[in-house]
Amino acid sequence: MKGTTNPVSRDYVRQVPPLQVFNEAQLEEIHYASLEVLRRTGARVQLPEALELLHEAGCHVDGERVHIPPAVVEWAIRSAPSQVVLCDRQGNQAIRVEGYKPYYGTGSDCIFVIDPYTGERRSATLEDVADFAKLVDALPHMDFAMGMSVANDVPESIAEILQFHAMVTNTVKPMVYAVNDPENLPVIVEMCETIAGGAEAFRRQPFAALFGCSISPLLYSAGPTKSLLYTAEKGLPYILAPTASAGGTGPVTLPGSLVQINAEMLIGLVLAQLKREGTPFIMFAGCPTPLDMQTTIASYASPEFLLFQIGLTQLQHYQNLPTFGTAGCSDAKAFDQQASLEGAMSMLVSSLSGANLIHDVGYVEYGSTSCFEQVVTMNELAGAIRFLLRGMDVNRETLAVDVIDAVGPGGEYVTSDHTFHNFRKGWFPDLIGDRQAYDDWVDEGSQTLGDRANERVRHILETHETEPLPEATREELEAIVAEAKAGVEVAAAAA
Repeated sequence: MKGTTNPVSRDYVRQVPPLQVFNEAQLEEIHYASLEVLRRTGARVQLPEALELLHEAGCHVDGERVHIPPAVVEWAIRSAPSQVVLCDRQGNQAIRVEGYKPYYGTGSDCIFVIDPYTGERRSATLEDVADFAKLVDALPHMDFAMGMSVANDVPESIAEILQFHAMVTNTVKPMVYAVNDPENLPVIVEMCETIAGGAEAFRRQPFAALFGCSISPLLYSAGPTKSLLYTAEKGLPYILAPTASAGGTGPVTLPGSLVQINAEMLIGLVLAQLKREGTPFIMFAGCPTPLDMQTTIASYASPEFLLFQIGLTQLQHYQNLPTFGTAGCSDAKAFDQQASLEGAMSMLVSSLSGANLIHDVGYVEYGSTSCFEQVVTMNELAGAIRFLLRGMDVNRETLAVDVIDAVGPGGEYVTSDHTFHNFRKGWFPDLIGDRQAYDDWVDEGSQTLGDRANERVRHILETHETEPLPEATREELEAIVAEAKAGVEVAAAAA
């Protein structure tokens, strides 16, 4: 079994300019249109604490309806940091969410999974959450982990707690976690603080960021807003994702949906900064999906989806805020040519646009199903993209003028010392691009990309060992989980 090759430093200097769809004047127009929506239309905010914060900041509050002045929004943009640092589980800096640096990771909340041993699409389990975390831990170009699957085989009320526990025990890499029930959030944060060595240590060296959603159009329900404010009070990183779908819960025109989505994110930014100025806040640039009017499916792979990403990413950079992108996903129902094609296109576009945390790697079936083979294939593609973005060094060694002169007309470079010292600096395929001669390919089993990807997945799941937590920490986490389980049992007995 070959290992994944071509490690590329995350600290390289990007030489390829970002992909853009708007000029400066258009970005300004979209930004001011978002401010106008917040001033004129406003939003519904259903948490009393949030309403009080907004009222005290000078916003007009009428029941649950809030109108936010542009000055308050501009203050919040200035207050938020332009860089967010995520550490690994051991406290080492792993990710700097800033500028145009891309980092790749999986997604969350898929209700189905394609079983890597049977090939069947089935209901996802807690074991799948653990396996995807282990997969991310082993892959060199997957930089952070998300739960990927919903654990349908455990009590729903504490599934988020159990999923986080499965993640954090199977990877040392940074994590992004989702919480629908705000009552579960303090438990998960307690687990993080236990691992980090206390609340202050976790705030200084966060290895996990909360991923939350608002409801489109322009609605902040009580539960997610409570989680947002709890995270801000702790000074922990927060990622906000509006759920707009163009033509469904957002305007059918792409710029119109961009305006609404940006306005929805700015509401969350304002709330976070009002709760604790300087709260690390990452703006979503990833999933404003267009609604397919033939199927009513929100597509994860259409050209409109990619245009959305480029435009929103560009807008977040215009506002000097870190971004959360989407890539490596597909509308395909299996790991097939469509999945690879759509996944590769989104990986390239999202990376070229300058998105920072790029999630949902491994999604198929428009975000309903998780796929192990898609993850390992997109991991290798991430390495190729990093090689591309690094560009070329132009210096005396690379220009090779003396070498060209020494070889001369009609010569060859295969035996040149220059070739020997430099050929390893190239990129070599492992899973994606098979470069064998046909006869050699046949002799080795005539494996397709799908065969190689499945073999890689099984090898990792069967052999990879994640660095374990210290024994005392592991026991503390298990006690926290056991208490949550006991609470479920008490509630069930009372019912």
